[in-house]
Amino acid sequence: MSTTPSVRPLTTHDADTLIEAARAAAADLGVQGSVTVLDAGGHLLGFRRDDTAVLISGETSTRKAYTALQLDAPTADLAGAVRPDGLFHTLPTALDRPLLFIAGGVPVHRDGRLIGAVGVGGGAPEQDDRIARTAIEAAGLN
Repeated sequence: MSTTPSVRPLTTHDADTLIEAARAAAADLGVQGSVTVLDAGGHLLGFRRDDTAVLISGETSTRKAYTALQLDAPTADLAGAVRPDGLFHTLPTALDRPLLFIAGGVPVHRDGRLIGAVGVGGGAPEQDDRIARTAIEAAGLN
């Protein structure tokens, strides 16, 4: 019988680090937005919305994180899959889940295992993706 080595889950400390790194990356780009961090079960570990961010950025950051987590892929890589001829064309409505196929959601891994996701909303999709990836790199994850 083989056992799978355990991987330390995403912690609230990790979430705080990710949020602060995302905030710094967003400031460098002049973006006011929201950051959501989910654990591997899709539970909220951390959230921040800048005072002047558009309100919907909170919802989009959370949906992007959820989508990246459920599909274990950056949402930037999935946007084409929901086009009319795409593999996931009906997925957002078929599942009745808060999926959002816009760049800015990135799964988080530790030792090759999925432990959560980060979602960023409020900037252009390319900016949100860059902010999320920068935060994960700054936190020493993936």
